[in-house]
Amino acid sequence: MTRSFDFKGALCVVLALVLAAAAAADEDPRRAELEKEIAASAEVEQKILVPMRDGVGLATDVYRPKGAEGPLPTIFWRTPYNFSRLSLSRLEWISRAMEKGYAFVIQNERGKYFSEGEWKILGFPRTDGYDALTWIAEQPWSNGKVGTIGCSSSAEWQLALAATDHPAHAAMVPMASGAGMGRIGRFYEQGNWYRGGVFQMLFGVWLYGVQNTQRPTFPADISQEDRVRLGKYFDLAPELPDVEWEKAIRHLPLEDLLANVDGPKGMYAEFIRRAPDDPAWYEGGLYHDDEPWGVPSLWLNSWYDVAISPNLELFNIARENATDAEAADHQYLMIAPVPHCSFFRAEEDTLVGERSVGDARWDYYGLIFDFFDFLLEGEANGFARETPKVRYYTMGANEWRTASAWPPEEAETKTLYLASDGAANSLYGDGRLVSEPSESSDRDTFPYDPTTPVPSLGGGVCCTGGTVEPGAFDQRHLEARHDVLVYTSEPLEEGIEVTGFVDVTLYVSSDAKDTDFTVKLIDVHPDGTAYNLDETIQRARYREGYDRQVMMEPGEVYEIALGPMATSNYFPKGHRIRLEVSSSNFPRFARNLNTGGNNYDEAEGVVALNTIHHSAEHPSRIRLPVVER
Repeated sequence: MTRSFDFKGALCVVLALVLAAAAAADEDPRRAELEKEIAASAEVEQKILVPMRDGVGLATDVYRPKGAEGPLPTIFWRTPYNFSRLSLSRLEWISRAMEKGYAFVIQNERGKYFSEGEWKILGFPRTDGYDALTWIAEQPWSNGKVGTIGCSSSAEWQLALAATDHPAHAAMVPMASGAGMGRIGRFYEQGNWYRGGVFQMLFGVWLYGVQNTQRPTFPADISQEDRVRLGKYFDLAPELPDVEWEKAIRHLPLEDLLANVDGPKGMYAEFIRRAPDDPAWYEGGLYHDDEPWGVPSLWLNSWYDVAISPNLELFNIARENATDAEAADHQYLMIAPVPHCSFFRAEEDTLVGERSVGDARWDYYGLIFDFFDFLLEGEANGFARETPKVRYYTMGANEWRTASAWPPEEAETKTLYLASDGAANSLYGDGRLVSEPSESSDRDTFPYDPTTPVPSLGGGVCCTGGTVEPGAFDQRHLEARHDVLVYTSEPLEEGIEVTGFVDVTLYVSSDAKDTDFTVKLIDVHPDGTAYNLDETIQRARYREGYDRQVMMEPGEVYEIALGPMATSNYFPKGHRIRLEVSSSNFPRFARNLNTGGNNYDEAEGVVALNTIHHSAEHPSRIRLPVVER
């Protein structure tokens, strides 16, 4: 009997083999090594349901070194993300923890994956976080001291936990922890939701994937063994449809952003309606500046992250609000020249966007374990004596620097004033930064049309669905726009280092009831390349405070304080300092529709004609913290 050849079936088999081979080739060989190391070195308990005070159980995996004698210090990583298949970074931490003689505990927030209950952003740090520490400290294998660690979401919950001063919480390493902060000194970001009273679009994109809490559930009485077995069959990770965010992020009104992409209902619809000082922000899991701080901390932050300035502000507040001398004395800050959570990806020639910042590598594993050894095991390793309070990377000089405080105590303010002959519009205008305010009453006017906003290009961004890449990029093609004012210094006669908070004050007017004002600090190279260092924004209605909204009147001039921005950058001889001013930076920041309305429930805007005033009477200016070397 002759059998026909199933060409289609054979093609499918071949394609499957090709895809399998490609997947195997893409698999990092380090994964197999780490999994083998952990299997050989660790005793593992998976899918333990750690009980919270209300009876809800949180899915928890525990790794302990095989054959370890005596109680163990614990490293605790808590996350809203899936860890059914551990990431390379988690595997690396577990392997190193086993080698160093630590227990390693990883736990899902309530309502996530195999954890019971309903999820809320930051995962109830003051109750669930506290109870998890209590459970760890009471285990027979625990020495009663826990160090929390994590980046982004795994760091953010630690901040409010620090306010509770749990007796077992001996140390913490929050990396890129911006979204855990509420009101921090001059900043009312409320978990990175706002900057200067303007919604940061990243949160709409992030919540599309994270706030989906609809999931299969299992009977409450299943055994731990069954949970482990089911974890091999199901990881409960939803596969949401791909979204073309380049297009979707432009949707108006803002309150329908997620509904427009058939995203899950959830907290977005509530949060988008909250003002920057809404009382509801103070009822959740955010840490605010009027709370105590009880934990020694090693802060890892980066120049091109979403919330570098508030993070630096919090470092100072933690020292001021410390509940005891140990917490006050053991606050350490590290600032790297990388994007969000990219500390371990620095290279011998580190590129941040388009700009090379040199060899920005550091032995973070060694630093963190030295910190934990000192505080969790009481090891006399010289950490406190040898570790500077502040270590930061100065771009341009491409060197690590140290200081005893932030900003460095030796920083002195240099003020530059905006000036022009009335035509600072674009790179080709006559905008200048000068050492003295102009004696004449000059001004620059530009249109802001919310239908054609200035596009975001680089900067301290994260999580925008690929619509904005973080880092430093040549800004000149944006500076060619008529709705961007460009103010540039003369070439520097000698190099200067700018390190610290950068403040900008503008005197403005508008024919709109409300509008936004944006600024960028730029390092202009001798060949004209214009690299962005930091940026910020301010909504005019909040110029008198975030607890009120005051609209503008045509013809009136208003003082608006933006920032502070933050950076450490060396401007060599021949470079120029530049300040860009505009009214949009989209999609990093939501567009102001200029109507004076809510913005979040509006789909139509109006064009605003905005003016920057600069004179002795209206000295629009930038204040630079200069460190002499």
